[in-house]
Amino acid sequence: MTKMNYGEIKNYDIADGLGVRVSLFVSGCTHRCEGCFNPMTWDFGYGKPFTAETEDMLLDMLAPDYIDGLTLLGGEPMEVENQRVILGFLRKVKERYPDKNIWCYTGCVFETELLSESKWRCECTDEILSMIDVLVDGRFVIARKNISLAFRGSDNQRIIDVQTSLKTGTTVTFDFD
Repeated sequence: MTKMNYGEIKNYDIADGLGVRVSLFVSGCTHRCEGCFNPMTWDFGYGKPFTAETEDMLLDMLAPDYIDGLTLLGGEPMEVENQRVILGFLRKVKERYPDKNIWCYTGCVFETELLSESKWRCECTDEILSMIDVLVDGRFVIARKNISLAFRGSDNQRIIDVQTSLKTGTTVTFDFD
């Protein structure tokens, strides 16, 4: 079985997506962006093992009506090793909470790295994308850092409405105003 570690879990998170969220910071990232806010999570071995008990705890945290959804961050959720663990967990989230939304932060670029053949794609990628509502994509670029941006760190990063983008075949940014 593929294993994954996580660095942190935040309950009642209001910084990493719209509304009140449960956020899972996975471990492992090969992007290694200069100025990363979470460089300790580059190490795939950082933190604690993501186990069935961890999944159960997260599913319980998602239960209250005031929790709007789940956010995946890192590290890099779209590392192939992490996708193979995240997929099963997202299936459980969607089965139990079909009305909760899922946000994912990735350094990968939606069109060229997640939808097209690249080292980031595997047998799990398309199904994971089918369950993500909002994707914040693109590597953090310190020269383009902008602290006034909502839900992202540099102005090259985009906030994408994944389901509309997949339906239309055109990348559509998420309108949260």
